[in-house]
Amino acid sequence: MTGDFMRHIDGTTKLYGIIGNPVAHSLSPAMHNAAFQALGENRVYLPFPVDRLSDALTGLKALNIAGVSVTIPHKEAVIPFLDEVEPLAGKIGAVNTIVVSDGRDSKCLLGTNTDWLGANRALQQTIDLPGHRALILGAGGSARAIAFGLLEAGVEISLCSRTASRGQALAEHLNCKWLPLADAPRVKADILVNATSVGMTPGEQHSPLPAACCKNFRVVMDIVYAPLQTRLLREAAAAGCSCINGLEMLLYQGVAQFELWTGCTAPVAVMRQALHQELDSRTENH
Repeated sequence: MTGDFMRHIDGTTKLYGIIGNPVAHSLSPAMHNAAFQALGENRVYLPFPVDRLSDALTGLKALNIAGVSVTIPHKEAVIPFLDEVEPLAGKIGAVNTIVVSDGRDSKCLLGTNTDWLGANRALQQTIDLPGHRALILGAGGSARAIAFGLLEAGVEISLCSRTASRGQALAEHLNCKWLPLADAPRVKADILVNATSVGMTPGEQHSPLPAACCKNFRVVMDIVYAPLQTRLLREAAAAGCSCINGLEMLLYQGVAQFELWTGCTAPVAVMRQALHQELDSRTENH
């Protein structure tokens, strides 16, 4: 945040943030504060490391905080403490966004999920989703949100995971096909989404699939953004795939959050630039 922006903070500044543990690494403050500044909004977004979740949520109301992002490890645990949960977030079983609104007698906490919107919008920049087929690698929280979102968009999905029990349970819940990771090289689909942490620093030499598999897909998206160009994306590009890096999903889930909180059209280009600048700065410092 620039000095000029800091001088606008006063008693009428609306406060937002991200709750989780850890949160020091989050790129979201850079993204949202750049957006607030670009639109001249008297709002600020801060990281809040949170262990005692119930106390923190009570504090949101008491401190008149207008909204927060929710990250690991609280996306599922937060649900019982909310006043209302948006239906799709309830189906997903995870909340990554809270809107604090004025209720009849007190503040109300509304939980929603923009992770699936982020994945869908990132993919929609490259491919029309309805009627296509996707293979999702992973069975964790990110895979779950992405899978629900793609199903909502009319995509036929299959899941592939290392842990059979978790993958099979999610596939049954979604009424879709599951297969072990060893079978992935035989799958052909329009879209491949890596929703695992394989390839993330310090394991950037790894990829969730052999390079030869990339030719089986038209579009490859990796939710890992450190490094920005993972081994999977480099090998997919070499195979002629259209590639989507992990910052795009982060960007578009943040765009959806921004618009929920402010009612304004998000400055997407500004938010994307802020994410890249912050990531570049951290890379240089390490």
